[in-house]
Amino acid sequence: MACLRSLFRATTNHGNSSLVRRHIRCMSNFPENAVYSGPTSQNPNQRVTLNHLRQKHRKSQPITMVTAYDYPSAVHLDMAGIDICLVGDSASMVVHGHDTTLPITLDEMLVHCRAVARGAKTPLLVGDLPFGTYECSSNQAVDAAVRILKEGGMDAIKLEGGSPSRIVAAKAIVEAGIAVIGHVGLTPQAISVLGGFRPQGRNVASAVKVVETALALQEAGCFAVVLECVPAPVAAAATATLQIPTIGIGAGPFCSGQVLVYHDLLGMLQHPHHAKVTPKFCKQYARVGDVINKGLLAYKEDVTNGSFPDAHHSPYKISETDTDGFLDELQRLGLDKAASAASEAVQKMDTAKSIGEGNSTK
Repeated sequence: MACLRSLFRATTNHGNSSLVRRHIRCMSNFPENAVYSGPTSQNPNQRVTLNHLRQKHRKSQPITMVTAYDYPSAVHLDMAGIDICLVGDSASMVVHGHDTTLPITLDEMLVHCRAVARGAKTPLLVGDLPFGTYECSSNQAVDAAVRILKEGGMDAIKLEGGSPSRIVAAKAIVEAGIAVIGHVGLTPQAISVLGGFRPQGRNVASAVKVVETALALQEAGCFAVVLECVPAPVAAAATATLQIPTIGIGAGPFCSGQVLVYHDLLGMLQHPHHAKVTPKFCKQYARVGDVINKGLLAYKEDVTNGSFPDAHHSPYKISETDTDGFLDELQRLGLDKAASAASEAVQKMDTAKSIGEGNSTK
C-alpha cells in the first residue's frame, strides 16, 4: 500500500493521472473507495467494480454482460459501456472452431484473457475456468483461479456449478480472496451428462434444482449467478429468491441482467457450422459476418483485376535522382531484367498519377 501511495504522489506531482489509471487497471479488484483517498462517488469513466454492480442490483438497473476473446472485441465492449466482459470458454467454439467448450485449455484461456485485459479498461473482467481445471480438488480450483487473475489480468472468475464438489470449489475460491460468478441451468461443460445442449428446469424436479443450486452458489459466496437456458418462470423464481444478481442467457426477461456471446449477437459468422451452434434465444443485433464477406470479396476482385493497389495506395516514393542511380546500379550488377521492371514500374506509376490528378480536376 505504501508503494501505491508513492505512485499516487509521484504521478499527481507530475500531472500524469493516466499512468495511475493504467497501473490500477492491472490490479485485481482495486477498491473503489481506497482507504487513503477517502470515500468518493462512483465515476462513470472508471471501471466497473463489484460495488457498482451491487448498486445497480439494489436499484433494479439491468446489468449488461457480453463475451470477448481478443483485443478488438474488448475495445468494442469498452466503448459500448458494457458492465461485465466475460472471457468465456465459448471461445472453444466461436474462436477455435470446436463443437463444444470442452477442448479449450487453461493456457489457451489465459492468452484470451491477457488480450482482453489490454483492450477493456472499464468493464469488470471475468474469466471462465475451463473444463478440467477445478473438478479434482479445491486446491486445483484455487490454483486455476489464481492464474486467471495473476496471469490473465482478470478481476473475477466464473465456474459452472451444479454438483456439490463444484459448490465446494466455488467456496474455496471465494475464501482465497477471488470473486466468483456461478453458473446453473444448462452448463455446457456437463453436456456428456446432460445429453447435449439441452434446456434445464422444464419439470418440477429440474426447476427446483436450478433454484436450489443457485442458492447454494450464493451461500458459497458468489457475487452473481448465470442462469442459462431455463424457462422464464424458473429464472424469475431464482432471481426473487437470491440476494445477488442473476445474469440470464436464454432465461427470459426476469433476471437482473443479460449476457450474450459476442459473435452470436453481432452475427459475426455466416456458415453452416455456426448456424448449427447458434442458440435459438440469441437476437442478432447486426450481421457483421455479411459485411466482412462482402469486403473480402471486393478485395479479392480488386487484386484479381489489378485495381488494387493503385497509385493512391502506393504512398512510398523514391526521388527521380535516386531512381536513376538505382537503375544504373542494377545494370552494373548485371540485373538488366530487374532494371527494366523498375523502369517500367516508374512509367506506370507516373501515368496512373497523371490520370488520377486529371480525374480530380473534373
